[in-house]
Amino acid sequence: MALLDLKGKVLGTPCYELLGGAFRKNILLYANYWFTGGGHNADDYAAQAKKVKEAGFTGLKFDPFAHTNYLYGEDLSSNLTLTAQQQDLAFNVSKAVREAVGPDFDIMIETHAMLNYRVAVKMAQLLSTLDITWYEEPAGPESADTLRAMRERIPSNVSICVGERHYTRHGIRPVLEKNICDIMMPDITRCGGPSEMKRMATMMEAYNVLLAPHNPNGPLSTLASAHVCASVPNFFRQEFMFNDVAWRDTVITYPIKDMIKDGHLHLSDRPGLGVDLVEEEMENHPGILQPRAGFYV
Repeated sequence: MALLDLKGKVLGTPCYELLGGAFRKNILLYANYWFTGGGHNADDYAAQAKKVKEAGFTGLKFDPFAHTNYLYGEDLSSNLTLTAQQQDLAFNVSKAVREAVGPDFDIMIETHAMLNYRVAVKMAQLLSTLDITWYEEPAGPESADTLRAMRERIPSNVSICVGERHYTRHGIRPVLEKNICDIMMPDITRCGGPSEMKRMATMMEAYNVLLAPHNPNGPLSTLASAHVCASVPNFFRQEFMFNDVAWRDTVITYPIKDMIKDGHLHLSDRPGLGVDLVEEEMENHPGILQPRAGFYV
């Protein structure tokens, strides 16, 4: 990521040009981490979902199963199973969000691969009535055969999205060959960087699978992912942190918030990733620097 940015700046060209040119420069986003201001209940989720729509976004994602164990005082830290009450809560929260944003809005449901096989399939069947855009990681990345078996039992109108824990084009090959998913979400900080994500997207295109990068990350990763999204024909949506630390936009020279309009990230023609780091501001947040050897992603 850093080297692609450097090369773009040396040559005076945006990273998307180094990746083959732009199919688009306005990158459609979906919101995540928009639900952090309330409790795990239908009313709070609905109220916060409306704010996402009011901000101009046309899609959002959330995990309706998270924290259901704490509400009922049960020790289900892995959420591998859910009681009938917990299943009802997850569905009612999801239904409230759908009603809050209306029918012409993408809703992505995250499971974090934390449900057992039976519950994952049952909840997919229930959630299919809400016209969800995708059902994310109903099983972990360890076994493509398990995902294949799930695909056969999950309603056909529910798209499956996986990939945040699949690494490189070699890692996604068995998933594609078994026709398990409709959408893949590699993470640029994990999958091998922009060049490898581009290779993965090209491989996905051969199987008619869409790219929707996983991105609960900082501004540089957001921009690097967006440059890849600009350069591939099979792009769908990119994840975006709706709520984040206050200094996200002060550690770079051009604030991310100024690039976002109507739920899209608008890429500039500035060279490289289009921004530089503000070293003085970076020094105010030293805990972030250590894991990344001084490179905040």
